Amino acid sequence: MNKIDLEVKIESLRTMVQETKADSDRYSDQLAELEKQLEDLNKPEITPIQLDAIYEAVERAMGEFDFNDLDNFAIDYSVDYDGKVYCESHDFQNSGDLVESICDKVARLFKEVEEESTTESDNS
Repeated sequence: MNKIDLEVKIESLRTMVQETKADSDRYSDQLAELEKQLEDLNKPEITPIQLDAIYEAVERAMGEFDFNDLDNFAIDYSVDYDGKVYCESHDFQNSGDLVESICDKVARLFKEVEEESTTESDNS
């Protein structure tokens, strides 16, 4: 092989690599889209009005929670060198109460139904 033949072959391989990479990228995009569709397949559908209702329920629960209650926090105080007292750290302790409050507000937006057993649906 001479120099020209090698250059042509190199250029041809570069083109094939670029085309293969473009195909790979296209397949990856299609795969990601199909995986998203599969993930969304079993999700319950929700309308924008229902989503707004959930948002408002969470907002109400957060608004009704007493963040000013010091019992909700564990506060560690320290004294600075010049005698000033400061809060060294604080941790929110009652996140379970907040979660429960939010869940209660959201649950009130729905009617709870019993799930069909898998044997009943298999017999259909």
